[in-house]
Amino acid sequence: MMDGLLVAKETPKRQWLYPLIRKGKLYRWRSRISYVYLAVFFAGPYLRIKGQPLLLLDFIDRQFVILGQVFWPQDIFLFVLASLVFLVCVVLFTIAFGRIFCGWICPQTIFMELVFRKIEVWIEGSPAKAKKLDASSWTKEKMLKKGSKHTLFIVISFLISNTFLAYIIGSGSLIRIMMEPISLHWVGFISIWVFTLVFYLIYSRVREQVCTLFCPYGRLQGVMIDEHTLVVAYDDVRGEPRGKLNKKEDLHHQHKGDCVDCGLCVDVCPTGIDIRKGTQLECINCTACIDVCNEVMIKINKPPNLIGFYSENRIREKEKPSVTGRMMGYGGVIVVMMAVLCYFIFSRSDMDLSILRSAGMLYQEQPGHYISNIYNAEIINKSNKGRRISIVPADPVIKVKYIQAPGEVNAGGSAKTVFFLMIADKDIKAEKTEVKINLVFNNRIIQTVSTTFVGPSND
Repeated sequence: MMDGLLVAKETPKRQWLYPLIRKGKLYRWRSRISYVYLAVFFAGPYLRIKGQPLLLLDFIDRQFVILGQVFWPQDIFLFVLASLVFLVCVVLFTIAFGRIFCGWICPQTIFMELVFRKIEVWIEGSPAKAKKLDASSWTKEKMLKKGSKHTLFIVISFLISNTFLAYIIGSGSLIRIMMEPISLHWVGFISIWVFTLVFYLIYSRVREQVCTLFCPYGRLQGVMIDEHTLVVAYDDVRGEPRGKLNKKEDLHHQHKGDCVDCGLCVDVCPTGIDIRKGTQLECINCTACIDVCNEVMIKINKPPNLIGFYSENRIREKEKPSVTGRMMGYGGVIVVMMAVLCYFIFSRSDMDLSILRSAGMLYQEQPGHYISNIYNAEIINKSNKGRRISIVPADPVIKVKYIQAPGEVNAGGSAKTVFFLMIADKDIKAEKTEVKINLVFNNRIIQTVSTTFVGPSND
């Protein structure tokens, strides 16, 4: 309170980042990986394996295609198992290598740093020029540069939006939305532009805050890494005490570390942290600081990798990278889970038949000295095409009489059927007989299941 007036605290403003781009060895490797990723990402919806897309996550029609394999809601246990395997892999990978996924493979980083950032530097110039441009008043040059940059941002966001939508509704549906009148596809048209707006805002305004504020993985890594985890780290044992390079002073004072306190590791960081302050959740392990620090070390005739992939024990105890017991344990779990997952995937049938004999009923006597049992069955079609199937007993002496025929089972759908199994009384040898039923499509046996037939005793 001052002179009767309440003075509110000023809310700290966001500090806009202008990271330098230094094209070192690791940056070139990241670029190569990003080019492969971008090629696969944009081509993915149009690539086919045995007529099926490379990846399709159609939540509307509940159809999922992974590497040409079609999955339906009936395969939910496979998704649960695959999710568990994925989570364990993430934990193990983080324990071993920290957050390197974020800097090298994450779509957010690839698009932000290796697509949108490059466009920004190409149009606005170096970070110093871009910062000066933002601080300047609006002129024709500023409007031209800003307009050009944001136009390209919107165009690329539009391409990303269309590709992202193609992974959800399929490339065929996306092409129809693009080619047919808008009035026929209002929902699809609006969805494209909503996604475009979201991607544009992420890469033009939100930027690194996706990694530092919204991404849960960055916050989880704090509880997953330990003193053996390899992360991008500053070797403070070698680098401290830091100080500006002064050749005359260094002749008499040899106690300085290798860090010359140039600040370039901070200037290149896309999240604006100082790696010399230790491991921080904002660090995405992009390795930009390694590249720029190595450039400085070479110039001052010092060994490279003052900043590098280190564990805490490697810096403090000079411990060599090793596989810990915890990593071996997670690795064993992953191997077992992957084996189980692969078994279920490769043993999975396109059709599934389940049969239950009607409860509470023994058997019925039919004309012609036949004994019958009534059964309820459900047939699930996991293929991408409708199929007309039939139920055929493996033993030719057994006859089938439908009460409700299955007919054609739609792709990804199911059909219920009710039928009698009939056996001549002279062929019945016991009160309970195991019978095998074949699920047949195009004269080919898809699946064989067993059930029990109950008949009169012949004793």
